[in-house]
Amino acid sequence: MTTPASDEKSTLVMAYTQNALVRGEVITKQSVRVSIWLRTDGAPHYFRLLNAQMLFFGGGPAKSFNYSEIFVPIPLVVAYHIAPPAQDPMDYEEGEKNRAIQLVSAGIGTFIFKGKVRYSAQSGFASSMEMLHTWTSMYDTEISNPGLPQMPAMQVPMLLVNPRWLRLGCKGLGNIHQLRKLSS
Repeated sequence: MTTPASDEKSTLVMAYTQNALVRGEVITKQSVRVSIWLRTDGAPHYFRLLNAQMLFFGGGPAKSFNYSEIFVPIPLVVAYHIAPPAQDPMDYEEGEKNRAIQLVSAGIGTFIFKGKVRYSAQSGFASSMEMLHTWTSMYDTEISNPGLPQMPAMQVPMLLVNPRWLRLGCKGLGNIHQLRKLSS
Protein backbone atom coordinates (compact mmCIF):
# COMPACT_ATOMS: atom_id res chain seq x y z
CA MET A 1 0.00 0.00 0.00
CA THR A 2 1.21 3.50 -0.82
CA THR A 3 1.20 6.04 1.98
CA PRO A 4 0.93 9.71 1.00
CA ALA A 5 4.02 11.84 1.63
CA SER A 6 3.74 14.84 3.95
CA ASP A 7 2.87 17.13 0.99
CA GLU A 8 0.29 14.68 -0.43
CA LYS A 9 -3.24 13.55 0.34
CA SER A 10 -5.40 10.53 -0.41
CA THR A 11 -8.91 11.13 -1.81
CA LEU A 12 -11.58 8.51 -2.45
CA VAL A 13 -13.03 8.96 -5.95
CA MET A 14 -15.50 7.21 -8.23
CA ALA A 15 -14.69 6.96 -11.95
CA TYR A 16 -17.18 5.84 -14.60
CA THR A 17 -16.36 4.30 -17.99
CA GLN A 18 -18.75 3.00 -20.65
CA ASN A 19 -18.73 -0.43 -19.01
CA ALA A 20 -17.43 -0.02 -15.45
CA LEU A 21 -17.59 1.90 -12.20
CA VAL A 22 -14.29 2.04 -10.31
CA ARG A 23 -14.00 3.33 -6.75
CA GLY A 24 -10.60 3.87 -5.15
CA GLU A 25 -8.12 6.28 -3.63
CA VAL A 26 -6.00 8.72 -5.64
CA ILE A 27 -2.89 10.30 -4.18
CA THR A 28 -2.26 13.91 -5.15
CA LYS A 29 -0.38 16.92 -3.84
CA GLN A 30 -2.20 18.66 -0.98
CA SER A 31 -2.89 21.71 -3.17
CA VAL A 32 -4.74 19.76 -5.91
CA ARG A 33 -8.52 20.20 -6.07
CA VAL A 34 -9.34 16.61 -7.00
CA SER A 35 -12.87 17.47 -8.16
CA ILE A 36 -11.50 19.53 -11.10
CA TRP A 37 -8.14 17.77 -11.48
CA LEU A 38 -8.76 16.50 -15.02
CA ARG A 39 -9.34 20.06 -16.28
CA THR A 40 -5.88 21.16 -15.17
CA ASP A 41 -2.48 21.05 -16.84
CA GLY A 42 -1.41 18.60 -14.12
CA ALA A 43 -3.99 15.99 -15.14
CA PRO A 44 -2.60 12.45 -15.27
CA HIS A 45 -2.76 10.08 -18.24
CA TYR A 46 -4.14 7.35 -15.95
CA PHE A 47 -6.18 7.31 -12.79
CA ARG A 48 -4.02 5.29 -10.42
CA LEU A 49 -6.59 4.03 -7.92
CA LEU A 50 -5.51 2.26 -4.74
CA ASN A 51 -7.68 -0.15 -2.73
CA ALA A 52 -10.01 -0.19 -5.72
CA GLN A 53 -13.32 -1.92 -6.27
CA MET A 54 -14.66 -2.25 -9.79
CA LEU A 55 -18.16 -3.12 -11.02
CA PHE A 56 -17.93 -4.35 -14.60
CA PHE A 57 -21.04 -4.24 -16.83
CA GLY A 58 -21.35 -6.30 -19.97
CA GLY A 59 -22.65 -9.64 -21.16
CA GLY A 60 -24.81 -10.51 -18.17
CA PRO A 61 -25.02 -9.48 -14.53
CA ALA A 62 -22.53 -6.91 -13.21
CA LYS A 63 -19.33 -8.48 -11.92
CA SER A 64 -17.35 -7.17 -8.95
CA PHE A 65 -13.55 -7.11 -8.72
CA ASN A 66 -11.13 -5.86 -6.05
CA TYR A 67 -7.62 -4.57 -6.74
CA SER A 68 -4.89 -3.23 -4.50
CA GLU A 69 -4.04 -0.94 -7.41
CA ILE A 70 -5.63 -0.32 -10.82
CA PHE A 71 -4.73 2.05 -13.66
CA VAL A 72 -7.66 3.47 -15.64
CA PRO A 73 -6.74 5.40 -18.84
CA ILE A 74 -8.18 8.92 -18.62
CA PRO A 75 -9.50 8.85 -22.24
CA LEU A 76 -11.80 5.98 -21.17
CA VAL A 77 -13.19 7.88 -18.18
CA VAL A 78 -16.65 9.26 -18.90
CA ALA A 79 -17.27 10.93 -15.52
CA TYR A 80 -15.78 11.11 -12.05
CA HIS A 81 -16.36 12.67 -8.65
CA ILE A 82 -15.10 12.62 -5.10
CA ALA A 83 -16.92 9.88 -3.18
CA PRO A 84 -19.56 11.30 -0.82
CA PRO A 85 -19.70 12.65 1.79
CA ALA A 86 -16.34 14.34 1.04
CA GLN A 87 -16.36 17.29 -1.38
CA ASP A 88 -14.27 20.18 -2.68
CA PRO A 89 -15.53 23.77 -2.92
CA MET A 90 -17.66 24.47 -6.00
CA ASP A 91 -15.84 25.60 -9.14
CA TYR A 92 -17.85 28.79 -9.66
CA GLU A 93 -18.84 31.97 -7.87
CA GLU A 94 -22.49 32.10 -6.78
CA GLY A 95 -23.08 35.64 -8.11
CA GLU A 96 -21.43 35.08 -11.50
CA LYS A 97 -23.12 37.16 -14.20
CA ASN A 98 -24.31 35.93 -17.61
CA ARG A 99 -24.62 32.30 -16.49
CA ALA A 100 -27.77 30.18 -16.53
CA ILE A 101 -28.59 26.72 -15.20
CA GLN A 102 -30.24 23.90 -17.15
CA LEU A 103 -31.68 20.74 -15.58
CA VAL A 104 -30.39 17.77 -17.52
CA SER A 105 -30.48 14.00 -17.59
CA ALA A 106 -27.23 12.51 -18.84
CA GLY A 107 -26.71 8.94 -19.99
CA ILE A 108 -23.18 7.98 -19.04
CA GLY A 109 -22.42 4.33 -19.73
CA THR A 110 -25.11 2.36 -17.91
CA PHE A 111 -25.70 5.19 -15.42
CA ILE A 112 -28.24 8.03 -15.39
CA PHE A 113 -27.06 11.37 -13.99
CA LYS A 114 -29.85 13.87 -13.19
CA GLY A 115 -28.45 17.27 -12.32
CA LYS A 116 -27.67 20.81 -13.39
CA VAL A 117 -25.29 22.28 -15.95
CA ARG A 118 -24.20 25.94 -15.95
CA TYR A 119 -23.87 27.62 -19.35
CA SER A 120 -23.49 31.00 -21.01
CA ALA A 121 -26.81 32.86 -20.91
CA GLN A 122 -25.70 34.94 -23.91
CA SER A 123 -24.88 31.94 -26.13
CA GLY A 124 -27.75 29.72 -25.04
CA PHE A 125 -27.69 26.11 -23.95
CA ALA A 126 -27.40 24.35 -27.33
CA SER A 127 -24.58 26.62 -28.53
CA SER A 128 -22.75 26.23 -25.22
CA MET A 129 -22.96 22.44 -25.50
CA GLU A 130 -21.60 22.52 -29.06
CA MET A 131 -18.55 24.43 -27.83
CA LEU A 132 -17.64 21.88 -25.12
CA HIS A 133 -14.29 20.26 -25.79
CA THR A 134 -13.08 19.56 -22.28
CA TRP A 135 -14.38 18.26 -18.99
CA THR A 136 -17.49 20.07 -17.83
CA SER A 137 -19.15 20.21 -14.43
CA MET A 138 -22.55 18.94 -13.35
CA TYR A 139 -24.02 20.05 -10.03
CA ASP A 140 -26.50 18.70 -7.44
CA THR A 141 -26.57 15.42 -9.33
CA GLU A 142 -28.43 12.20 -8.54
CA ILE A 143 -26.67 9.13 -9.95
CA SER A 144 -28.54 5.87 -10.51
CA ASN A 145 -28.24 2.72 -12.58
CA PRO A 146 -31.52 1.23 -13.89
CA GLY A 147 -29.75 -2.10 -14.40
CA LEU A 148 -28.82 -2.29 -10.71
CA PRO A 149 -31.99 -1.63 -8.72
CA GLN A 150 -30.24 -2.90 -5.56
CA MET A 151 -27.78 0.01 -5.84
CA PRO A 152 -29.40 3.07 -4.23
CA ALA A 153 -29.25 6.43 -5.99
CA MET A 154 -26.37 8.61 -4.86
CA GLN A 155 -26.36 12.40 -4.56
CA VAL A 156 -23.16 14.36 -5.32
CA PRO A 157 -22.70 18.13 -5.19
CA MET A 158 -20.34 18.25 -8.20
CA LEU A 159 -18.77 15.95 -10.78
CA LEU A 160 -16.91 16.25 -14.04
CA VAL A 161 -18.19 14.67 -17.25
CA ASN A 162 -16.36 14.11 -20.52
CA PRO A 163 -18.50 15.65 -23.31
CA ARG A 164 -17.14 13.17 -25.90
CA TRP A 165 -19.20 10.37 -24.32
CA LEU A 166 -22.18 12.31 -23.02
CA ARG A 167 -25.80 11.68 -24.02
CA LEU A 168 -27.55 14.74 -22.69
CA GLY A 169 -31.27 15.42 -22.44
CA CYS A 170 -32.90 18.59 -21.11
CA LYS A 171 -35.70 18.71 -18.58
CA GLY A 172 -38.47 21.25 -18.84
CA LEU A 173 -38.65 21.26 -22.65
CA GLY A 174 -41.58 18.86 -22.94
CA ASN A 175 -40.01 15.61 -24.08
CA ILE A 176 -36.37 14.96 -23.40
CA HIS A 177 -34.52 16.12 -26.50
CA GLN A 178 -31.21 14.43 -27.17
CA LEU A 179 -28.81 17.29 -27.82
CA ARG A 180 -25.48 15.60 -28.04
CA LYS A 181 -24.05 12.14 -28.48
CA LEU A 182 -20.44 12.18 -29.52
CA SER A 183 -18.04 9.33 -29.75
CA SER A 184 -14.55 9.02 -31.04
